Amino acid sequence: MTTAIYGAGGFAREVAWLVEECGGDPVCFIDDDFESQGTDLNGLPILSLEEAHTKYPEASVVGAIGTPAAREAVMDRAAAQGFRTETFVHPNVRTSRWIEMGDGAVICAGNILTTNIELGRHVQINLDCTVGHDVRMGDFVTLAPGVHVSGWVHFGNRVYVGTGAVIVNGTSDAPIEIADDAIIGAGACVTRSVESGLTVVGVPAKPLQRR
Repeated sequence: MTTAIYGAGGFAREVAWLVEECGGDPVCFIDDDFESQGTDLNGLPILSLEEAHTKYPEASVVGAIGTPAAREAVMDRAAAQGFRTETFVHPNVRTSRWIEMGDGAVICAGNILTTNIELGRHVQINLDCTVGHDVRMGDFVTLAPGVHVSGWVHFGNRVYVGTGAVIVNGTSDAPIEIADDAIIGAGACVTRSVESGLTVVGVPAKPLQRR
């Protein structure tokens, strides 16, 4: 299973390791920055999107950019180039059999996902997160390391949750809603729904600014 990694930052290097841990063969990084192209990173070449598809036409591609909107943009370009996508779940991730996972998801080491969880396309769950029952995530959601999501929390698309944030539980009648493009700051404790495009920080989390 040969895989091109879209991105060439720190998380991209971690995803290369994840691919290896899942039994895959990372063959290159893809970077749109012309100055990086033609160099090596951790022993792998950094190529343009076009070069990567020409050199590795049978490879899949995985998004390795933490910012949701940027990841959406590059994965749209990869699809237009003709790349297929791959899902990677670290072997030590613990899940029930009641998980629905969208194409292109990246689930790193140390995570626990319990039951009746729905993940959209290209969801990214970084190291050591927990995701409780009846959680739904839209496309291109990012959980940074150490995030804890309780039960009955629903995310829209392109939500970013910072390192160490906590989202308390909703209920079946009133789930906590984290709407499209919201940002949860690192270390925040979210106790109520968050509107689209809003950034919330602190304990309890309060609005900082609109995007």
